[in-house]
Amino acid sequence: MELKIYNSLSGEKEIFRPIHENNVGMYVCGPTVYSNVHLGNVRTFMSFDFIYRSLVHLGYKVRYVRNITDAGHLTDDGDVDNDRFVKQSRLEKLEPMEIVQKYTVDFHKVLDTFNLLPPTIEPTATGHILEQIELTQKLIEKGFAYESNGSVYFDVLEYNSRGLNYGELSRRNIEELFANTRDLDGQNEKKNPQDFALWKAASPAHIMRWNSPWGEGFPGWHLECTAMSTKYLGERFDIHGGGMDLKFPHHECEVAQGKACNGTEPVNYWLHANMLTMNGQRMSKSTGNYILPMELVSGNNDFFEKPFHPAIVRFNFLQAHYRSVLDISNEAMVASEKGFQRLMEAMKLLSGFGFLTSDSSTFDISAWKEKCYTALTDDFNSPILISHLFEAVNFIFKLKDGKETVTEAELKELQHIISGLVYEVLGLQNIEENNNEKLDQTLQVLIELRNQARKSKNFDLSDQIRDRLLAEGIELKDGREGTTYSLS
Repeated sequence: MELKIYNSLSGEKEIFRPIHENNVGMYVCGPTVYSNVHLGNVRTFMSFDFIYRSLVHLGYKVRYVRNITDAGHLTDDGDVDNDRFVKQSRLEKLEPMEIVQKYTVDFHKVLDTFNLLPPTIEPTATGHILEQIELTQKLIEKGFAYESNGSVYFDVLEYNSRGLNYGELSRRNIEELFANTRDLDGQNEKKNPQDFALWKAASPAHIMRWNSPWGEGFPGWHLECTAMSTKYLGERFDIHGGGMDLKFPHHECEVAQGKACNGTEPVNYWLHANMLTMNGQRMSKSTGNYILPMELVSGNNDFFEKPFHPAIVRFNFLQAHYRSVLDISNEAMVASEKGFQRLMEAMKLLSGFGFLTSDSSTFDISAWKEKCYTALTDDFNSPILISHLFEAVNFIFKLKDGKETVTEAELKELQHIISGLVYEVLGLQNIEENNNEKLDQTLQVLIELRNQARKSKNFDLSDQIRDRLLAEGIELKDGREGTTYSLS
């Protein structure tokens, strides 16, 4: 089947034709590691994890590059004190690279919890300063950039004067952009308000700085992705992804940098994942409508009635198309848990139950398979794919009850197809009961029963519980802080 992808640049679904047959170069904008990764980030990276898995499953060899932004992320091109790493290092009283290390570890831990595959290359901005300086020099030489007080800016009007179109990706015109420009510190260094920083001069108080032909400074946020994507994927590559919020200005600037530097469209297909809301509202720390990924998993929050396993959260997220807004709520998560449990029960039945086979099947496996792959190749339509999977789930339960029949060959084919789609493509995992947790919960119940017996002066029962546990290798220890146990 032909794979169709919605291209943000054209605003249409297009047949996917990789530059090199059966090989895909994909770049996804990674995290700015100055704070804990939030749930909206997880949704974005999970969307591209699903896309990556799908491409591999469909037979492509994928070079997946996802960067780490560990320098140069200004909230605007004006005051360098708005550098997120500098602000956070002052807040936590740590060196900027301690901040980077702390939150990079958190990022990897969270994504691993939700079973996201690592990219094939994960470059950092600080590891590619030389490439960014060289790229800036090239843009100056071509007349698309200029130096001002030790900073270097991309000249947007010069870019447009050469028949190019700054705003083509986000569909904004230059007049609108100029009209909506805020008056920021440092704007007097620019020729035009919409010019953006390629390199920023470091103030005396700025901690992160590198030598350059224009003096000590640090790279602009937009520049790093152009430098790293072209280094590892070439001047033109297949897919560039990121959150919808990055379309402007970040991705718009990447388009301009790539075309100005190399004279070609840098990316053939731009993919953007949509936002995550909670209880019908945008998540925001300021409003309190906010939750961290591990708070959802642990149940340590005020929004959800209980903890939800990472596999259930993943299943919930994939029930919405990556280009659609996804709203999470307690009710939606509970419903996803029920659906997930039914799916996993069917998977266990299919792998371990001895179904009776016959000479004919009441389920058209070939037609079902075609529907599944039609959904997968239609811009990675995970919710439609999941709905087709549940057609097979219903059939599996009917097989168990003897209400349907299947041939041996089709049963094996069903097992193979559904296993690949559920585990490899959707990245779902069986939830295994943690025996240690179950043991602890059981012992806590017994300790509580023994405490009640002691309060009631039923010392025979209290001693019996203690002695029976000791006989099984579990020693109870009474102390000032209560009763604990140890295993021998």
